[in-house]
Formats: sequence, structure tokens, C-alpha cells
Amino acid sequence: MTDLLSRDAAALHRALAEPGNEVSVELSRETAELMSRLIDAQARGEDIVVSPANAEVSPTEAAVLLAMSRPQVRKLMDRGLLTSRKVGTHHRIRVSSIKAFLDAERGRRREALTELAAIQNELGLTE
Repeated sequence: MTDLLSRDAAALHRALAEPGNEVSVELSRETAELMSRLIDAQARGEDIVVSPANAEVSPTEAAVLLAMSRPQVRKLMDRGLLTSRKVGTHHRIRVSSIKAFLDAERGRRREALTELAAIQNELGLTE
């Protein structure tokens, strides 16, 4: 995958170095899918954060990334759902831990919605 990304990045840079408003470049499917997700998020007005997985953020920054309050982030840290380390008197949370939490939460929510839909069907609450 890294070789494909390096090749695609070089192709993009070459294409962008050409004059004009239109860019034509051939990319791998993986790179095209990544770019599609980024463009879709931007089109929806979402913020896009690109960060190395080993980067660390403060609980306040994690709260912004998770769209929740700082006290809620502290609760997640206390419960071990977000791994953190202490640097002096400050806590730092790895971006990879935030991503893992979001991935797990997405799966948990999907299961809960499936269960809720089944209950709704059993009770005949669907149209």
C-alpha cells in the first residue's frame, strides 16, 4: 500500500505542476477511495483532520475531535476506553486511541440500532 501511495503522490505532484485549471491523473483504487472520502467529508462541511497515528492531543483537543465535552473525555480515560499517558501534570491521548474508540463506538451503535429495529418490528411499529 505504501508503494502505491508514494507512486500516486508523485503522479499527483507531477499533474499539479502542469499549468491549467484541470488535472488529469491515473490513481490506484485505494488512493481514489481515500480522496473520495475526503472530498465527500469536505462537501458535507465536515472538518478534516490529518494526523500521524502516534500524535498525541490534550483532553481538550480530544473533546473537540470526539465532539463531546472535556469531562466526558476524562470519564472515557478513567474507564480505560481512551488510553492516555501523563506528561508532568498533563494528560496526553494518542490519536490512534481516539480512532480505535470511534471505530468501536461505531460498531456498538450499529448493533444497538439493529437491535432497536428488531424490537420495533416485533412491536409492529413500522409503517
